[in-house]
Amino acid sequence: MSPKPTFMKTTLLNILAIGLLVVTSVMAADEGIDYKTIAIPQPTANPDKIEVVEIFWYGCPHCFHVETATQQWLPTIPEYVTFRRIPAPLNPNWKIGAQIFYTAKFLGILEKIHLPFFKAVQESYLPIRDKERVANWFAKHGVPKARFNLVLNSFSVDKEVRQAATITQNLKIDGVPVFLINGKYITSPSMTGSIKATFKVINSLIAKEAKALHAKNN
Repeated sequence: MSPKPTFMKTTLLNILAIGLLVVTSVMAADEGIDYKTIAIPQPTANPDKIEVVEIFWYGCPHCFHVETATQQWLPTIPEYVTFRRIPAPLNPNWKIGAQIFYTAKFLGILEKIHLPFFKAVQESYLPIRDKERVANWFAKHGVPKARFNLVLNSFSVDKEVRQAATITQNLKIDGVPVFLINGKYITSPSMTGSIKATFKVINSLIAKEAKALHAKNN
């Protein structure tokens, strides 16, 4: 039987990446202080990958500050790590933010407009609950208002928003920004004391999960 070069290459990359993360993570993460372990682990999209989820709200200035660091961190993650965002509909006033996020997703422009929309809300004070003005903003970015409103009020968007609400309720999240690592751990700047420390904790938890994943595959 011929060897599986793809798997061997992936395993080698995993080992190298784990070592890099351990070396570069100069901070020892303390459970209960810098992060907490979830009582009931949440399912991830791909069990063969380590998933990092950023839970946020467009109206949150702290989330906006974290987003800059997230954009700098993303190019550094190993190939076995996946990343996604969940907009937290923690209350009725936040629901529209989640609707806008998933509208952009279904329109296929999320990566293009995520940060510009964040800036519009936080720096130009675009009122996130004013659907007319938000629709006008999207129109300036190439989305006809009728198309925006149709998707915003669609069943598909509503389904995603309800799923996001279920996830945040299951995690008992009462504030943002929050990071969920591999469905098992939660950390945030409010726990670690700073944005920089948060990403060190995230890297440390990724390294911990990578070791477990490597052991499972060998």
